[in-house]
Amino acid sequence: MSNAILLALAPVFFVMALGFAAGRLHVVDNHQVGGFNALVMDFALPASLFVATASASRSEMSAQAPLFAILGGVMLLMYFATYAIQRILSKASRADASIEALTIAFPNLAGVGLPIVSAVMGPPGMVQLAVALAAGSILVSPIALIVLELDKGQSSSGETPSARTLRALRRALTKPVVLAPILGIVMSLCGLELGPVVEASLALIAHASAGVALFLTGLILSAQSFRLNWKIVAATGMADIIRPLATAAVVFILPVPSEMAKVAILLSAVPSGFFGILFAVNYRLDSAITGSMVIASTVFSIITMAIAIAVLFPR
Repeated sequence: MSNAILLALAPVFFVMALGFAAGRLHVVDNHQVGGFNALVMDFALPASLFVATASASRSEMSAQAPLFAILGGVMLLMYFATYAIQRILSKASRADASIEALTIAFPNLAGVGLPIVSAVMGPPGMVQLAVALAAGSILVSPIALIVLELDKGQSSSGETPSARTLRALRRALTKPVVLAPILGIVMSLCGLELGPVVEASLALIAHASAGVALFLTGLILSAQSFRLNWKIVAATGMADIIRPLATAAVVFILPVPSEMAKVAILLSAVPSGFFGILFAVNYRLDSAITGSMVIASTVFSIITMAIAIAVLFPR
């Protein structure tokens, strides 16, 4: 158990620390990260999601439909609950509330979930991880993007609210990070195969997604100061405690196979993800609060992930 936690979290902090050090030592300009952001969100991560979903067989993908529904439903619940809290209690703008809600709702499945699944479940868990990533990318990310697009375009002259909403929906659904897993799932369910050459070509850039995203996260954080206040503490509790407990409640109520229930809870226990930070950079928003949420959640997950693994997968 301790080895699984160490293997999962040590690389995460190491790569984030590399990015942080590179920014603080001015090896890389931590104020000009648009290129890194484009590499992750437009190329590496979409390729990773597409390969992971498209390479699964039709039977494997169909069997994971309940997992997709459970994790997608919990993520949506966490997103809307957090968004409402931020808007009502914190008086945050729509854009800031959406970014913070996405950070809490969508776990860091690419950076932390991948090594956790590899250490605990081995290769069979890769399809389930891909389905979990697809659930967040297809269901939660577009909603956050729509809110950001609406906030960005609210001052557009001569544009009706309905036209602005349709434009935001179109732009959100055509983002590579949203479109890639949709196409991958469609290919899998249609029984289409990528072919070894195409899969190897996409996998080469896909393998860079988690590492570059974590490096970029550290680079962005190097230009900011870590904040610890009630909002960060509450966000950490919602991501690391409330999210997995909500998933546990769902799988307890629904007739879900025990192995799938364990996987769903474990993936929900993964700490806050970096999508919020990358979206904040892309839309030129303040990412300091979001970055502090990711750091606090990741550190605290050393405890919560250890408990989750010990209870769900005792050895």
